[in-house]
Amino acid sequence: MINRALKVIRQFHEMKQVELAEKLDISKSYLSEIESGKKPISLELLNKYSNTFEIPVSSLIFFSENIGKGTLSSSKFKKVVASKIVNVMEWFVSKHEKSIET
Repeated sequence: MINRALKVIRQFHEMKQVELAEKLDISKSYLSEIESGKKPISLELLNKYSNTFEIPVSSLIFFSENIGKGTLSSSKFKKVVASKIVNVMEWFVSKHEKSIET
């Protein structure tokens, strides 16, 4: 789930993968693998995201906290809320991109 959130945050800031990869001091292909969920993200890289976008690491972690465990009702709630927030952010980015094209 955090991979989707990180991608949407980048898109929301109208930044291309190559630009962000440069700021994070990683390759574009590595960033692409993180955003697609193929590679995990380290705490060090989360700190770099946090600094780049001025978003607390705790907010970034919120999106992935307890996902997949589903053992507590609170973790199920967090998963649903995180998913809804990401969906709204993706919708916003999509609408914003369409308004730029027209």
